[in-house]
Amino acid sequence: MEIKTPNGEKILSVKRGVTFFRSDVEVFDEKDRLIGLFKQKFWSFGGKFEIDDKNGNSICTLQGKWTGWDFKFMKAEKEIAHVSKKWTGIGKEFFTSADNYVLEIDNSVPQDDVVRPLIMAAIMCIDMVLKE
Repeated sequence: MEIKTPNGEKILSVKRGVTFFRSDVEVFDEKDRLIGLFKQKFWSFGGKFEIDDKNGNSICTLQGKWTGWDFKFMKAEKEIAHVSKKWTGIGKEFFTSADNYVLEIDNSVPQDDVVRPLIMAAIMCIDMVLKE
């Protein structure tokens, strides 16, 4: 899966290997360089991922609610971002597989922080691992 600009230029991509019980998702930048990993926790209600940088150092966690609609990024007991599913109407919800998510990143996260592109990639990770 990829995130592209309106001009079609790739910004981020995610790749998931074949797994049975737990998924690890790799996140790559526009030049296909590894920038981080999402490591799914085996037993968690709603879904939980440890988010690591390219060297395997833990950056933050992504925790979903058991309802599957809300996910929050936690770093040192502080919420730094939030992803929620947006209701698109009964017709679209029941008759298509399309989902819309809203992403909010706290202003305290610097623009050049390595976690920002990983937060953006989380939407693809959530959809790929938990919703497919």
